[in-house]
Order: sequence, then structure tokens, then C-alpha cells
Amino acid sequence: MMNVRIIGDVKIYDNVLIGAGTVIYGPVVLGQPPRDADEGELNLTIGANSIIRPFTTIYAGNKIGEGFQSGQGASIRENNNIGINVSIGTNAVLEFENRIGDGCRIHSGCFLEMVTLGEYVFVGPNTVFTDDPHPMNCPKYKECGGGAIVGDLVKIGANCTFLPAVKIGRGALVGAGSVITGDIPEMMVAAGNPARVIKKVDELTCRIDAYDRPYVWWPYADRDENP
Repeated sequence: MMNVRIIGDVKIYDNVLIGAGTVIYGPVVLGQPPRDADEGELNLTIGANSIIRPFTTIYAGNKIGEGFQSGQGASIRENNNIGINVSIGTNAVLEFENRIGDGCRIHSGCFLEMVTLGEYVFVGPNTVFTDDPHPMNCPKYKECGGGAIVGDLVKIGANCTFLPAVKIGRGALVGAGSVITGDIPEMMVAAGNPARVIKKVDELTCRIDAYDRPYVWWPYADRDENP
């Protein structure tokens, strides 16, 4: 843990690797063993130049890329794979087996379990991804349920609820307060309870006429033209 700055009370368990340039603001717990695992049995890797804010708990068994940031009170359980330059907001909860792509922003109060997010996905505050179609504790919920699969560059408004195993296509936009019960095609706008496709993303207009339409800027536009 060379060149790691620790401020305040930080509990770091065995088998935790933290990249250089990382700043940790205690109180924080890193490498907490999950149930049925001994201390140090599973490793935790946090990439370089990350910022871990107070009251964050990150369990052992996670791989987190460089440039990571956590808000206050974030909780990250085991078996998550998190890409580079990802932000997990205040009091957000990542349960087990999420796959989070590079550049994602998961805002305050969100809940994810067994969810796959592509690259540069924006998840608005208080969004919930469910993963069990008939709780409690169905023995087969991983086979018949599981979390949503969300494509690259998807934008999700605040206070949305996703039912298990839905698929959201690349570049789609989900309106605030929506309940997503089925798949949404790529580059479509969906909203409501239950959410319905209402238009194409390309049909959106800029409210202040600053651009021809929203999402023409990088990374939403063609990344070959906008490096």
C-alpha cells in the first residue's frame, strides 16, 4: 500500500491490495470477509488513484479498477467486478455478483444485485434493481431471475425500479420514476409505470437550444469521432 493516504480510522483486513495514489477517509472497512469465508481467504483489489469516503464498507472478493470513488456510507458486498473510473454514490448498496463497466455513475441510494452495466451507464438516485421474481428465497432464483442487463451509454432517471432479468439496449433513456417490467430496445426513450417506449432518443430536443439534440457530446456520441 505504498503512496496510499489514510485519514482517520480505517480497518483493513488481510489480502487487500490498494493502488498508489488512493485516498481513504475513515471510518472505513476494507476486506470485510463475507459469511462462510475466513479473514484473508478472499482478496480485495482497489485500483490506483481511488477515493474511498467515510463509512464505506467494501467486502473481500471484489475487483475494483483505478479511479474508483465511493460516496459516504456506500456498501459493496462480495463478488463484484467494477471497471475503471466508476463512482458509487452516498448510501448506495451493491450486493453480490454485479458487473459494472468503465465510466459508470451510480448515484445516491441505489440498490443493485446480480446486475450487469455496460460502459458509461448513468443510474439516477434511489434506483432499485430487483433480481428475484418470487421472493422469499426461491432456490432457483438465479436461473429464472437475476438482475438486469444494461447496455453501454444507457441513462436512467431517478427513482426507477427494474424487475428481474430485463434487458436495456445500448443508448436507451429511462424516464424518472419508471417501473421497468420488460425489455427496452436500444436508442429508445421509455417512461411510466409500467414503462413504455415513447420515442427515439434521436427525437429528443435540447431545452435551451444549445445543441441540435441531447447526447451529441462524448461519450454518448460516436467515440471514434469523439476520442
